[in-house]
Amino acid sequence: MASMTIIDIAKICGVGVTTVSRAINNHPDISEETKAMIMKVIKENHFVPNNSARNLKRSASKTIAVLIKGITNPFFNRMIQVFEKEIQRKKYSFILQRVDENQDEIEVAIELEKEKRLKGIVFLGGYFSHVKEKLEQLTVPYVLSTIGMTPEFDPQEYSSVSVDDFKESYKMVDYLCRLGHQKIAILTAPMSDVSIGKLRYEGYKQALADHGIPLNEKLVCCMKEQIESYSMENGYVVTQELLASGEEFTALFAVSDSLAVGACKAIFESGKSVPDDYSVAGFDGLDITFYYHPSITTIRQPVEEIAEETIRILFDLINKKMTHAHKIFPGELMIRDSTIPYKE
Repeated sequence: MASMTIIDIAKICGVGVTTVSRAINNHPDISEETKAMIMKVIKENHFVPNNSARNLKRSASKTIAVLIKGITNPFFNRMIQVFEKEIQRKKYSFILQRVDENQDEIEVAIELEKEKRLKGIVFLGGYFSHVKEKLEQLTVPYVLSTIGMTPEFDPQEYSSVSVDDFKESYKMVDYLCRLGHQKIAILTAPMSDVSIGKLRYEGYKQALADHGIPLNEKLVCCMKEQIESYSMENGYVVTQELLASGEEFTALFAVSDSLAVGACKAIFESGKSVPDDYSVAGFDGLDITFYYHPSITTIRQPVEEIAEETIRILFDLINKKMTHAHKIFPGELMIRDSTIPYKE
């Protein structure tokens, strides 16, 4: 376990990385019981804290970390390949660090920064609702990639690359409304999400309002927090519940393609069909939406361009060519077989 980090120790112990750091440094702000438990795990795993790294000059390291929430989401696969290729092309090392659903990515990043003497960080996916004071604890450049930021975040405080999640979600729901659908369900993130989930939900609401369709809260179906976010399983389970509720709907908009695929399976198992009984639409542009039967209408995100721009901005920040930057790419409405006009 020579490569084990303080983050791994924190996962094993079920505590935050700062708690492990306190135990290692004999900090008074930690209970003796917790400290003893952590030190026991450290001993059992032969973990050696990399304190010497903190005293080395950061210039000695050429490492970029990509912290990813939702590593099972196939949308990120191609992005990670591009990240690795571009980072290595610049003669830097690449670290991919999974961040669990219940972990604080900033806390993980701060400790990883110390352990690996990072030069830069990419945050990929997940919910992002950290206050300015928390972000200021990061001392290396970072870019938020495919993480939609709501207006309460000051764009002078961070850099980002994404599509306009509100606008693209609006585009999809507007399309469904123009097909004549009025009872449109949405599979979305929990209401606590203040990033992509909230933006796509707000786009849905605005499109309904602009078509004079009142919001039906019973058709707002949030992902299960105990199941992997934006996954096929989540879409399947939530759609099963929607169908069992008896609430009428003629179209369903899932805020990710994986959710849409899961929704389709639940619909088929209920004895209904797509699109004859329910039109289904997704968001992302995954390959599976084209090869699935019926092929799924979706918003295609330009994955490779987003990944390449993320790395370009990160290295411009590292080389002090800018203090912050934001790039928004347009999405593309891909109309396929899973959506048809509303039939009386």
